[in-house]
Amino acid sequence: MAEDTETRPASAGAEEREEGEIADDGDGSAAAAAGRVSAHPLENAWTFWFDNPQGKSRAVAWGSTIHPIHTFSTVEDFWSLYNNIHHPSKLNDGADFHCFKDKIEPKWEDPICANGGKWTISCGKGKSDTFWLHTLLALIGEQFDFGDEICGAVVSVRKNKERVAIWTKNAANETAQISIGKQWKEFLDYKDSIGFVVHEDAKRSDKSAKNRYTV
Repeated sequence: MAEDTETRPASAGAEEREEGEIADDGDGSAAAAAGRVSAHPLENAWTFWFDNPQGKSRAVAWGSTIHPIHTFSTVEDFWSLYNNIHHPSKLNDGADFHCFKDKIEPKWEDPICANGGKWTISCGKGKSDTFWLHTLLALIGEQFDFGDEICGAVVSVRKNKERVAIWTKNAANETAQISIGKQWKEFLDYKDSIGFVVHEDAKRSDKSAKNRYTV
């Protein structure tokens, strides 16, 4: 498993240090350095994307309403953004909010996503906020044993329910997919079964595609 990344907001004040940890050279620069809070870099940069529900009512190509919002690469940037945007329960019906590794677009057509699939958890209206946050923290904190297989996550708000999904790169890698699904359930303390759907199966099916894997 990749080394855990601290995902709590940084303290506003200077951290206590042991005597002699930073030597003062007499001009105050060391004291100033001690007072600054260093950023905590993430292993990967991530981008938030938003799919405008208003655009879906118009005859436009699928995916054309998805727009990047902001790319972040530190713990501090994540919390600054997360604390100033609407949580899923406050989004309009039809909205999709994505968080994907930088340079990966949340679309089936993206070359990195094309041969993958997704694990999905469903919940009632207004219930996805906690699932979404804990999923984000697990992703950016590199908590998954097969984290390199993960493209990103999406929360979808619909009229009668909400869904959170994790997209992965290679649906044929059963070992990785099963591991991701099981660990995700553990992180969320989710007791019901969840299924993995391959993107290609979903594109070919007029109805809901059958699960390739279940945990």
